[in-house]
Amino acid sequence: MAYSDFTLAKARDSFDLTLDESKDLFGAIAPIPPSETLSLILADYVPLATAIATEKARSEFLIAPLLAEIRRQLNNQISLFSGNEFPVDSSLGLYGFCDYIVSASPEQLLITAPVMTIVEAKRENIIGGLGQCIAAMVAAQIFNQQNGKSVDTIYGAVTTGTNWKFLTLTGKTVAIDRIEYFINQIDKILGILMAPFEHVSAAVSII
Repeated sequence: MAYSDFTLAKARDSFDLTLDESKDLFGAIAPIPPSETLSLILADYVPLATAIATEKARSEFLIAPLLAEIRRQLNNQISLFSGNEFPVDSSLGLYGFCDYIVSASPEQLLITAPVMTIVEAKRENIIGGLGQCIAAMVAAQIFNQQNGKSVDTIYGAVTTGTNWKFLTLTGKTVAIDRIEYFINQIDKILGILMAPFEHVSAAVSII
């Protein structure tokens, strides 16, 4: 079993997790305006990606530019990985490839702890991608612990590029946001994606 083999029920049961679907997790998060560059990119790419209507197109034209934006806004003090293998514990099924990994480290040549955010790209089925995302978040939690850089909360997202569902893993509890965000709420999506890196943002603002 690899990340892609996990359903929501399988991830919950395999890792003895508690699911909480009751919360508006990020209602209080302040929106962050996109740069002019990202605004122009999305104006061109949203119609193109939705017309092509493949997972690959949505990943390349919508998700990747948005994640690159948070790296740019944080002065490249975080690292972004796309389609990388993330072998953490094969005995638990925690191996395979992750669509996107974001780490609170500027090292870009290899995945370095702490891994803070996992983003899984799914063409049309947000709910169907939750199990895979949660399994990768558990792997990130273990990876951070193995490398002596544990963090309280791992963040995750399952997205079609136009729709975004966010979740968090704290201890053994997975909170799945009851709110789903859409690409026309890009400032709110950016605010949520940058929330795990507040300490990085503070350091950048001081420089």
